[in-house]
Amino acid sequence: MTLTNTDTPAGDALAGEHAHGGPGKTGSPAERFTSRNPDDFGVPTGREEDWRFSPLRKLRPLFQPFVSADSFRFETELPAGVTLRAVGRDHELFGAALTPADRVSALAAANVAQVVLVTIAAEAQLSEPVVLRSIGKPGLNYGHFVIDARAYSSATVVMDHLGEATVAANVEVLVGDGANLTLISVQDWDAEAVHVAAHAARLSRDAHYTHIAVNLGGAVVRLNPTVTYAGPGAAAELYGLSFAGEGQHQESRLYVDHSVPQCSSHVVYKSVLDGDTARTVWIGDVRIRPAAVATTTYELNRNLLLTDGARADSVPNLEIETGEIAGAGHASATGRFDDLQLFYLQSRGIPEDEARRLVVRGFFADVIDHIKVPELHDRLMASIDTRLGGTPAGLEES
Repeated sequence: MTLTNTDTPAGDALAGEHAHGGPGKTGSPAERFTSRNPDDFGVPTGREEDWRFSPLRKLRPLFQPFVSADSFRFETELPAGVTLRAVGRDHELFGAALTPADRVSALAAANVAQVVLVTIAAEAQLSEPVVLRSIGKPGLNYGHFVIDARAYSSATVVMDHLGEATVAANVEVLVGDGANLTLISVQDWDAEAVHVAAHAARLSRDAHYTHIAVNLGGAVVRLNPTVTYAGPGAAAELYGLSFAGEGQHQESRLYVDHSVPQCSSHVVYKSVLDGDTARTVWIGDVRIRPAAVATTTYELNRNLLLTDGARADSVPNLEIETGEIAGAGHASATGRFDDLQLFYLQSRGIPEDEARRLVVRGFFADVIDHIKVPELHDRLMASIDTRLGGTPAGLEES
């Protein structure tokens, strides 16, 4: 992907900055180690908590710096009230929401040549989505996006990933006072793609943020969504849908850091695995700091195994440092396809293949129904139907 730079890169501006502890604390504990300096993170070996589930052999090219191939075609759809421009790493919003928590994210932040800044004007009420479509070709790539939703705006941003590439990327989201932003990230890659990305959001007073991750394609997809709060009254909803097939690894690592009063978070992630070597990983870390009184939080992960060899790892973590919360909880479950449910549908005259599709559609419904972009909603449901061996709705033979 290549855009025209309007600012000068900051060169070594990232070097040496770090926060929160030391390198030995990298991983899932509440006080995560973060740093802008890639050298503060060791090269992963697979023994680290952050990397023990990941297929390091396929990710190894991302553990060392490289010159980005820029092997992307970048398409946009920008409604009135939205501007997009390329800026340098010295821009004031670069790093405003994200301090890297792993080596890949730090390398991407330190080596990306340009930053794509998307600005949603204050009080803009967008009826059409902002679409950022990346169509990749083979090659190693860095990416960095900053989405600045200014005060009292309302918008939906769709990041659509297609084609084949190896990508290390960071996405920063700033949600201003009273703003309402939905970010939908669709990973519909070709079979050999590798995508590792950190999505970091900072929510101001009374902001509402919805993050929806849809993982369908690619050999390896590993997303790290994080949320921090900069003002009371903010609310975050994080939804995830993964459909892993033969040879696919789809990993989601969430971190929600409640540090101010009267904020909320709600997490629902669901995965379907169909293939003997299909693999999903979900890590959900929520921290409620002492100052975060009156917090409400809940996280849920469900995994449906359609084949015997598939594996889903699910690790919910909740650390509460104050007794004055409104409510907190988490739940996780992994199970096989319900043969009794299948039998019930077949006994009503529904063929087995169609019954399986109905069950999977129902399983995903409370996630995919949050996608309020009709064309994208229909496309994703058609893709799921195709993965299950069916014909997408509207294409059946008459």
